[in-house]
Amino acid sequence: MNPAQPAAASLVAWANAWLTGHVGLDEAADAVERATGPHVVCGVPGEPPELPLRRALGALRVDGLTALRLALPAPGDPLGLYGPPSFNTAALEAGEAALAALADRSLGLVPAEDRRGSSYVGVRWEVHEARPGTPDVPGLPEADHGLSLAMREATEVLLTVDDVSAWGPEISEALAALRDPASGVALAPGYPARAHRVAALAGRLSVVLDLARRVEGGGLTAEQSDLRSAALRMLDRAVRRARVAACNSAFDPVH
Repeated sequence: MNPAQPAAASLVAWANAWLTGHVGLDEAADAVERATGPHVVCGVPGEPPELPLRRALGALRVDGLTALRLALPAPGDPLGLYGPPSFNTAALEAGEAALAALADRSLGLVPAEDRRGSSYVGVRWEVHEARPGTPDVPGLPEADHGLSLAMREATEVLLTVDDVSAWGPEISEALAALRDPASGVALAPGYPARAHRVAALAGRLSVVLDLARRVEGGGLTAEQSDLRSAALRMLDRAVRRARVAACNSAFDPVH
């Protein structure tokens, strides 16, 4: 999956834009599939085993779909999950999920890469029963503040322990992009300006994280290596919280 925009984040953002009346169903589905190819949804209750994304969203709407919420769990941090264990395990293995709030229950959608033949590449969503409730996730202001703090602290550590000259042009370009408020992957129509800004910054930072993890960090002492790993974990945690808060802010009463 694209580190700049997880499939679940894109689905949640555009489905919520559709549910709040800011875009039509076709526009939402087209936007979700534009970057990752066709999407199919498997296991929608009362429907055929596999549905294209448009039909799946329509069927869920008939069944009382009111909102989608994002989950971005990591080992030891079930961010956005509320159970049951079978769904949590699948979401944790994928590193992401979307939770659909229906009229009388909740469903969890877990993505996986869908390859068919030599040219077809898309996303396959498996539907799971999910426990109704509100997961303990940060609000947008808290996540925004936490992301800014984590970015400053992690940058300070990495510049102290890493050999910057060995980073290469990819990381340098990704770091430079952090200074450009117009760059990064935004959300969908209808979200508040703060959510767009937070989501875009989180997307840019996720690219930096992905590249930084590929750097060997050779020549570091054990203490420096531990500091580097801790800084990357801290930044990853803040990025995931920022993304969840931004995507889930579509129905916040006050932005």
